[in-house]
Amino acid sequence: MSEEVGLLVVGGGPAGLSAARAFRAAGGGGAVALVTDEHRMPYNRPPLTKEFLRGESSEDELPIEDETWLADQDVRLVSGRAVALDPSDRSLSLSGGRELRYQSCVLATGAEPTRLPVPGADHPAVRVIRTLDHVRELTARLRTGDPVVVIGSGFIGCEIAASLRRRGHEVTLVSDETEPNVGRLDRAAAERIHRWLDEEGVQLHLGAEVEQIASIADGSLEVRAGAVRATGKVVVMAAGVAPRTELAVAAGLELSAGAVPVDASMRTAGDSLYAAGDVAFALNTSAGRRLRVEHWGDALGQGEVAGQSAAGQPAEWDAVPGFWSTIGDHTLKYSAWGDGFEQSRLENHGDGAFTAWYGRDAKIVGVLTHEADEDYARGRELIERGAPWS
Repeated sequence: MSEEVGLLVVGGGPAGLSAARAFRAAGGGGAVALVTDEHRMPYNRPPLTKEFLRGESSEDELPIEDETWLADQDVRLVSGRAVALDPSDRSLSLSGGRELRYQSCVLATGAEPTRLPVPGADHPAVRVIRTLDHVRELTARLRTGDPVVVIGSGFIGCEIAASLRRRGHEVTLVSDETEPNVGRLDRAAAERIHRWLDEEGVQLHLGAEVEQIASIADGSLEVRAGAVRATGKVVVMAAGVAPRTELAVAAGLELSAGAVPVDASMRTAGDSLYAAGDVAFALNTSAGRRLRVEHWGDALGQGEVAGQSAAGQPAEWDAVPGFWSTIGDHTLKYSAWGDGFEQSRLENHGDGAFTAWYGRDAKIVGVLTHEADEDYARGRELIERGAPWS
């Protein structure tokens, strides 16, 4: 026998929780069910590669809401894995045979870490970080001082490398980028991140693609990238993420840019079916086009729009995407439309503070700041209104 709810949210991350909160705040009626395969309250993921990995915060600090919130808001946390979604009769099937029916549904299934298609990528000592369990499994494998190889020089890879150094591990970072984050941030800003990693004691091998991860005689793993041979007891792969679209595809939704296309109110092509967060390719009314973003704050924002829309309230996604990243003691604040730039310039403010500006089609399309909060706030406004590049 199936159960029926007013709002069914599939996914226990920031977009899912935000959708449930917004639905209730907008006066949405009926029961709300939040389905999660992590079997715990939704929690903050950004600390996983920073304070939590460094051992500076504990698990009990991670939940976004405590369990009393569920009863206060009449929200049910459903532990299980969604295996089938049928928009025609508005039903969701869970592993084990349970079925839920809904009046409205929000897909907030998120993304999962990708692994490079190279020999050895599936070795048990090759780890990824996306969830609390991933961090638990990684730290359980590490003994004091064990060397670690990090693959990937995006923000997550750099955060992981710096955090593991602060745990006392010898860390080598290997990447095909010539400088950390150079593709996203251009060379001037990327060189500063390089220096910060040097100061942390991270060894960098840049500009060569990983070809193989091989076991060697002492039980370590060797990462081979061109002439580079980097060894560690554990390898952490930070090679990006891919949207978890299996449920959407099986439900008959067509993908675009590898994700579920939605309008500015987070509506999909399915009846009473919404999508938000990493799985969504969402129309941003300020940008005038669809964007796919993988940022924590934007998942919260899109989830809020989805919840309000499901409750029958007008809402649209119009915020400029952005996020913060902390590498060692340095916090970067970044905001951009995310589809590239044609020119950039970096302004030094002294004592390590700087602002990098990014332009495209004669407009400001991005800003990156370090210890320049006023520029960050101003930059978001300039990007949103399409201020001219000069």
